[in-house]
Amino acid sequence: MNIMAFDSSAKVASVAVCSETEILAEFSTNTGLTHSQTLLPMAEQVLACANISMEQIDAFAVASGPGSFTGLRIGISAVKGMAQVLDKPCIGVSTLEGLIQNLQGFDGIGCAVMDARCNQVYNCLYSLGEQPKRLCDDRALTIAELTEELKTYHQKIILVGDGADLCYNKMDGQLEQLVLAPIALRKQRASSIGLC
Repeated sequence: MNIMAFDSSAKVASVAVCSETEILAEFSTNTGLTHSQTLLPMAEQVLACANISMEQIDAFAVASGPGSFTGLRIGISAVKGMAQVLDKPCIGVSTLEGLIQNLQGFDGIGCAVMDARCNQVYNCLYSLGEQPKRLCDDRALTIAELTEELKTYHQKIILVGDGADLCYNKMDGQLEQLVLAPIALRKQRASSIGLC
């Protein structure tokens, strides 16, 4: 099964083609252009690099939020259009769940955070391990509220997402078990959406 995945939920846009077991090709861009200008050209390039045609795509996956309202509308509209024309299924995946997929194999608590501005973040928590287990629904809350909740956990807490640095710096000294995911894992990636 070939899945074509799109993430336009944040500043960085990303498109990937994944099989059931591996990433076949992936492109990300942060050029300052709108996602409406970058997503479809990236889709063409990712298909060329994976050496497959659009007709060989079995399903489409798209980040369904939280995130940039305009970016999400662009990505979801593009994916729905392609899926409808090709009569293929279209699957929405939580942006935060996609971020947590980057932490598979780690132990502790996965804390996905996206900057929602005004000292707020979009957040979800997962118990990590071989298969991450969701501990709460996707939500928006203040960094102070998240800090108080995280104080109830005693395992290592791994921050992932574009709000990871912000939270780490705001929570500095309050939570000794708090760590940042490696920089390469902190970013939204279409391949993580496709492998969910």
